[in-house]
Amino acid sequence: MPVKKNIVKLNIQTREFSDTVAGAIKESNGFSVESGQNSSEPDLLIHELTENWEKDLEQIQAYIETFDHTEVFIVSENSDPQVLIHALRVDGVKEFLPAPLDEAAINQALDRFLERQGKKQQKTTGHLGQIISLISSKGGVGTTTIAVNLADSLKRKPNGFTVALMDMNMVFGDIPMFLNISPKHHWGDITRNIDRLDEFYLSNVLTRTAGGLDVLASPGYLEKQANLPTPQVIITLLELMKKKYDYIVIDLGQSMNDSALQIIKMSNRVEIVTIQTLPCLSNASRVIKSLLENGYTDQANLYLILNRYIKKGIVNLQTVEQGLNQKISLLIPNDYSTTMSAINSGQTLQESAPKSSIARCYNDYADSLLPEGTEKRKKKGWFF
Repeated sequence: MPVKKNIVKLNIQTREFSDTVAGAIKESNGFSVESGQNSSEPDLLIHELTENWEKDLEQIQAYIETFDHTEVFIVSENSDPQVLIHALRVDGVKEFLPAPLDEAAINQALDRFLERQGKKQQKTTGHLGQIISLISSKGGVGTTTIAVNLADSLKRKPNGFTVALMDMNMVFGDIPMFLNISPKHHWGDITRNIDRLDEFYLSNVLTRTAGGLDVLASPGYLEKQANLPTPQVIITLLELMKKKYDYIVIDLGQSMNDSALQIIKMSNRVEIVTIQTLPCLSNASRVIKSLLENGYTDQANLYLILNRYIKKGIVNLQTVEQGLNQKISLLIPNDYSTTMSAINSGQTLQESAPKSSIARCYNDYADSLLPEGTEKRKKKGWFF
């Protein structure tokens, strides 16, 4: 993995100040000055105060509200104590560097920045690192619904597990709508900035829900220059996430490109989602055969989820298992009205209908994934 470079944005008008700061950054390891074309969030903003310093501080505050993980250093010819006090009251301002500027003082400030970043990263401890991938046998079988509600149910366990939810639909993923969130970032930001990827940058790209679930969204629109993740990007990303999270739930949709196949290779569980219709079951059979015969996963890691289960459906359970040569690991009951009510309100089933049979099903589903020795629900629910 490439060495991470902290991106610095310079907003300095005085040439002498600019040269001094740039010289200090060049001497210090771990920093790179942002190019004019780069509009992504910097790690550090170094801003010069003008004579209208109060307006400058207002602009800095507005900037931090947009880029809330950016630290700010202030450079100023005005060393009046009142200016210093007002500057350090602005959230995100960590250093005040008065003129005349000294490269040694700037380097010390940069060292303190690196120390703060290191402490943030050290908060990450060892985790289970279980990757659970869900694959659609056909569009519209409910894979996103299952991924969202599984991740939410895992996060609600009293054991304090850390859970991430990834939307790997290449574009127009629905997870933000299901959770009523508006992500600022998506996995395209990681692809564009893979050399910056560490625990701190990853935390910045993820969106945390009110319930503490971390979401890595897919792009919400079609970009002219798509930044599709390569298999190597996937390896780097998931290896990092395994160190940070107990469970990483991934909605793959129907993706079967090189990146999706790399995710499947790294997954502890590969869940094929289907329903009781012949076209879906036929597709599920082809997916299972392709994954096993090409060595992307093995039988021990492959699971079959039958969604929207109808007991008296045209295709019964025995026919499904015989036709797919695969045991059904989970039945999810057909409760269309409860599920759609949750989706339309931007809530999970545990939020909107916690006592419903389908919410209990997801709760039991999450229980089945917990480590041995973890307290679990006694009821088996819809499991086999």
